[in-house]
Amino acid sequence: MEDFQASKPIYMQIVDKISHQIVRGDIKPGEKLPSVREMAIKTGVNPNTIQRTYSEMERMEIVESRRGQGTFVTEVNEVIVDLKEKLQTDMIAAFVHNMKELGFTQEEMLKGLQNYIDREGGK
Repeated sequence: MEDFQASKPIYMQIVDKISHQIVRGDIKPGEKLPSVREMAIKTGVNPNTIQRTYSEMERMEIVESRRGQGTFVTEVNEVIVDLKEKLQTDMIAAFVHNMKELGFTQEEMLKGLQNYIDREGGK
């Protein structure tokens, strides 16, 4: 069972989770995703929600459905590279927005980020 945030549609949260797994390499290009039913049981959500998740991912060209075979991660490398860049941009945008909300300047953000990277290293 997953814990979902109320602020974002569940199907989009599942899209994000699967996207992160693809970008990390936990799910490989060409790999078959669990069936709608299996994924619904695994996540504890309605199968219609998973169908919507897979449909959205297909619209984004991250996955492709093959009639009678299931849903597979794209093997088009550019799509995965674009997905990785989009996720990076989204996280940076959220970070910058939050830091601006707290009143940090660009210089303070960069210095804080560099200090964090230096301190935490490869952890």
